[in-house]
Amino acid sequence: MATKQLKEFTREEVAKHNKQGDLWIIIDAKVYDVSRFQDLHPGGASVFFNDDIPGDDATEAFYGLHRHEVLEKPQYARLVIGTIKDEKSVVLGHQPGELSEVPYGEPTWLTKGYHNPYYKESHRKLQQAMRKFVDEVIYPDAQAREEDGKRPSQEVFDKMAEMEIHAMRMGPGKHLKGRKLMGGIVSPEEYDYFHELVVTQELTRIAARGYGDGLLGGKVIGLPPVLNFGSEELKARIVPDILAGKKFICLAISEAFAGSDVAGLQTTAKKTEDGKFWIVNGTKKWITNGTFADYFTVGCRTDDGFTMILIERGDGVETKSIKTSYSPTAGTAYITFENVKVPVGNTLGPEGGGLFVILSNFNHERWVMCCASARSQRGIVEECLKWSNQRKAFGKPLNSQAVVRHKLADMIARTEAIQSWLENVTYQMCNMSYKEQAVKLVGQIAFLKSYSTRSAQETARDAVQLFGGRGITRSGMGKFIEHYHRTVPFDALLGGAEDVLGDLGVRQAIRAIPKNARL
Repeated sequence: MATKQLKEFTREEVAKHNKQGDLWIIIDAKVYDVSRFQDLHPGGASVFFNDDIPGDDATEAFYGLHRHEVLEKPQYARLVIGTIKDEKSVVLGHQPGELSEVPYGEPTWLTKGYHNPYYKESHRKLQQAMRKFVDEVIYPDAQAREEDGKRPSQEVFDKMAEMEIHAMRMGPGKHLKGRKLMGGIVSPEEYDYFHELVVTQELTRIAARGYGDGLLGGKVIGLPPVLNFGSEELKARIVPDILAGKKFICLAISEAFAGSDVAGLQTTAKKTEDGKFWIVNGTKKWITNGTFADYFTVGCRTDDGFTMILIERGDGVETKSIKTSYSPTAGTAYITFENVKVPVGNTLGPEGGGLFVILSNFNHERWVMCCASARSQRGIVEECLKWSNQRKAFGKPLNSQAVVRHKLADMIARTEAIQSWLENVTYQMCNMSYKEQAVKLVGQIAFLKSYSTRSAQETARDAVQLFGGRGITRSGMGKFIEHYHRTVPFDALLGGAEDVLGDLGVRQAIRAIPKNARL
């Protein structure tokens, strides 16, 4: 279909249309006929008759009240009747796949003119493909589902499976063998933790925290124990459908009785007399993806300690949705296990060795959360830089105020520090075995997550201050700020509370102090 040719007007011609029933305005060199729309305007018709609005350039007034995306909606785009002669629009909408040009809107490795030792050409190609895929396929569904609370669309899961994104989110490993990753951009043998970092950070850009967890966050933390400690028979039976996005799995550790205190769990698993089955009883709470999961990676107390067991949905398994401060699309559940009969072959790792299984799993879980936290904070920095530049206060841009620049400085510094620390830890992961990571990186990752989430909460608070009332409004200019401020505590709790992780890191350091170390 041919693009409609817009008529050109001079500013003098537009100025003649400045009264009730005949009202034109200019926004970014485009002419809008709002004669019929003025009475339908959500903010009332009176705003169109403020000084310097009727028949005049309303660009500054518009961007002080609305996001650019409003102009791209069909019901408003059709109000455009022409353009201003010899002038061009300056503000362009986001194009799928494009990088931000706002300073600090991207990590330095994606910023023109900067250098980085960690990323190769395959990382850059993967980032480009993931950015476009997320913008076109995931973002629209994310914004819709975050609002209506429904599970992420199966169509999205299927398209992710076609690109092997489900498999890539599990990190490097044997599970990638023979798979065509993102259309062949990177080979399974070359895929490393920096590729996974890219995938995670691009997915985080959807700015929908509940949906982000609903997008099979439970698989990211619930499947590694199966991949690393499950029997070959078990893996062959359940992993293919999970990585195809047709079956779902979650990690079920937390209880009303114990969260970070894993040793205090009360869910029990007792063997039958013939030793062939576990009988599991207990409850789990705040389990991501639990409402729609087919499989549950469950921490249980057994006679010889703590054991991890893979439980399949069936008789005796009941899940209920828990209302939290983010969207039900995450599938957060309360789970009841009542005399659930589970084959002993579903045991993950040695009996009584569940603590090592879950602690080694925590490293990857917390690292993934650090990847997401770093990227989400960067998104808030970009929102605040844009807002402070276009918002006027006391007749000047908001960023002309020293106190505003100070807040921005702190936000930027925190975000850059976290990304740099994250990349250093990721480099160590690329050069350590899974077992080495479980020993050497426990403290590092614990500190990184604790610092990341503390910083995130400070950034959320500062962002609300910059946006004012808009920062606590679930729509409009500050919608992403409100959402971030409301949901950022999840990162501070899931995977281990900040204080617990800080203490863990220090205890790891104390244990490693040489016996001959003296002042």
